[in-house]
Amino acid sequence: MAAKSRILVIGSTGRLGKFMVEASAKLGHPTFALLRDSAVSHPEKAIIIEGFKNSGVSLLYGDLHEHQSLVKAIKQVDVVISTVDQLADQVKIVNAIKEAGTVKRFLPSEFGMDVDRVHAVDPAKTMFETKVHIRRIVEAEGIPYTYVSSNFLAGYFLPSLFQPDLTSPPRDKVTILGDGRTKAIFVHEEDVAAYTISSVDDPRTLNKILYMRPPANIFSMDELVSLWEKKIGKTLERIYVSKEEVHKRMQESPRFFSLGHTVFVKGDQTNFEIEPSFGVEAANLYPEIKYSTVDELLNQFV
Repeated sequence: MAAKSRILVIGSTGRLGKFMVEASAKLGHPTFALLRDSAVSHPEKAIIIEGFKNSGVSLLYGDLHEHQSLVKAIKQVDVVISTVDQLADQVKIVNAIKEAGTVKRFLPSEFGMDVDRVHAVDPAKTMFETKVHIRRIVEAEGIPYTYVSSNFLAGYFLPSLFQPDLTSPPRDKVTILGDGRTKAIFVHEEDVAAYTISSVDDPRTLNKILYMRPPANIFSMDELVSLWEKKIGKTLERIYVSKEEVHKRMQESPRFFSLGHTVFVKGDQTNFEIEPSFGVEAANLYPEIKYSTVDELLNQFV
């Protein structure tokens, strides 16, 4: 049996990065976390870093903007996973990977929609275009890759039922963009990490898009609201926002309405088939992973 790849996570203390590090260590990969020097003095990050140490993770110090420290870290591993928020700066990671010459797989920071198959308006459009730009650079440089399309991160989007300015599901009224019938996909961050780490040594995911479409987690907004209503024993007032109105309200909350437009108006998470020529589906490849369902995740808010 081949040895498991050595994995470096860049952005390791972030929302998703910490789960990547934990999953990598748990699944038996020699795991490395790239940290800025300032991270250890940050109270919340210090706790995360202590957890890394307890899991046997190797801590490497460097920065996206310090080329040689990046090259030095990358030379120690086989796989690089980026979960950074500074999407455009990933060009620096690509350059370091090219110089290191040791990496057999790069997973850039995507973990959302398939950016080559969206019909977005700004500001979401600009964010997606940055991810597309990184894809094209990776391909032009001949770097082996896997792109991860995890759709909605459940821990971020599910607690509010995709409502602006809420941190828990609504109990009186709910805003629904579009007709309420367009399907969206929610995947818990721990499951995103488990699927991602499972893919790094899998030849079936090499130079492919890994889509996460767990069957029990594909919901229209009408279905999602109905599930929540059943849990709390109460009927919510449903306020539907037409696609024309979504455009008009874009200035009100640009990020919310632009993302809602591409998901719930255009249906960009579910309006295409996954073709073997470009992609594979995680739940089909790794049925042994028991993912958290939307039904289960909503129970914590009841």
